Amino acid sequence: MKYSGSAFPRQDLPLDLLRPILEQLAERQDWNSCALVSKNFNRVAIPLLYSVLDSRVVSKNLVYHPSTTLNQRPELAQYVRHVTETGAVHRGLLGRYPRITENTLRALALCTNLRSMTWIDDYRYPGSPDFLLAFISAIRHHPLRALTIRSHSELGEATWAQLTTLTGLRKISIWCLEGPPYLLGTGTGWADHLRSTLTHLELGRCAGIPNTLLISVLAHLPLLQDIRLKGAPSNSIPTILTFLPNLRSLDTEYLVSGPSNARHAPERDKMATLQHLTVRTSSIDIMGPAKLWNWITSILPRAGLETFKLHAFTLHLNNTHIPRAFLLDLATIQGSTLRHFIAGDAELTLPDVECLCAKFPRLETLMCLVVAPDVDAIAAAVEKAASLKNLRLQVKWIMSDGQPRANELTLEQARSWMLRDEHSLLRVVGMNSLVYTGKWILAEDNLKFEVVADVEGDKWNT
Repeated sequence: MKYSGSAFPRQDLPLDLLRPILEQLAERQDWNSCALVSKNFNRVAIPLLYSVLDSRVVSKNLVYHPSTTLNQRPELAQYVRHVTETGAVHRGLLGRYPRITENTLRALALCTNLRSMTWIDDYRYPGSPDFLLAFISAIRHHPLRALTIRSHSELGEATWAQLTTLTGLRKISIWCLEGPPYLLGTGTGWADHLRSTLTHLELGRCAGIPNTLLISVLAHLPLLQDIRLKGAPSNSIPTILTFLPNLRSLDTEYLVSGPSNARHAPERDKMATLQHLTVRTSSIDIMGPAKLWNWITSILPRAGLETFKLHAFTLHLNNTHIPRAFLLDLATIQGSTLRHFIAGDAELTLPDVECLCAKFPRLETLMCLVVAPDVDAIAAAVEKAASLKNLRLQVKWIMSDGQPRANELTLEQARSWMLRDEHSLLRVVGMNSLVYTGKWILAEDNLKFEVVADVEGDKWNT
């Protein structure tokens, strides 16, 4: 069927195409507008509009809590899949809205298809109500699969005791800035209840936990595919990897620690094959007795790594330098698989960048700090990166006569980089705060390559 217009009339658009189209929208206000187009659009947009609810919706001095709508129209609760609640909203509005928590709990009870919940509590006043306990009771019988808790204060024994009764969870993320560290426990503990379901785990307080206890708990969770550990001793990581055969993503700190308590070194052939590795460290830890670079390669015994991220926090403005030997060791095993090398403010020399591009032929993303004399020198260093799509560099220009050279990448230079040959995949080039993005567009029946410039806010998007 042909139409004279440039698009399908909305009444003739196949309904089965509506949802995948509207799912591409990112703003709630867009879904709200779609809900007003027609009955068919409304039928598709409403479930999307109410699938994710966040109590942190503020307009000037008013807080529009979604529980009000759900209690007035309970049929909408069936669409809710995720909720975010905050202690600040419930604690701060008790004076003006004394029933806000009661109404929220009543609305939550209606959300029988709830899959995940996030609780955020930046500060708890001494003697203030423990709202989290009430929310745990409200969601206990829902088909919850993911739970995230971000709290400045410790959860307390009563709250933790209730949390450990929740079963069926596939993802747990717990970050508490104060109080003792909590683990999932073994021997009738939470880890035993989640052994057959948990695949993603984030623990924000591992410092002070003995290696043997940390290893014992994680060993009870063999289905884990993704873990993030803050404060875990580095010498425990190799052993942990031998107990998690399904692990594919690891986010951990590199902390200088003593020798392993294990009687024997971990068997490298039993370690999980990581696809994504994020290492967080500081210049103090890098200069410690243990060698960061050898430690990284030791937990990557087999090919398979696709993403490597290094967050190296520096002191006294001394940037961490990534040695050539580490790049060569990494390439020996991971050269055929690595696609994303994200090193933040860690420094590479231009010859090292050239080495990186040559040794990792599938490299698509490169982010790091470099020292360079000019833009052309950088272009030459990345020339061999045939698969490169995203290049983000923090550049320190080499001084000339005591002054840094004025070498900012221009739009035309960025365009020439992206179109350097017919096989070029490069579409994003960023230097310092400037980011250029290129794409092919259809203009007047002709393909045209357009490059736009933007100023980057969070330069590493972390």
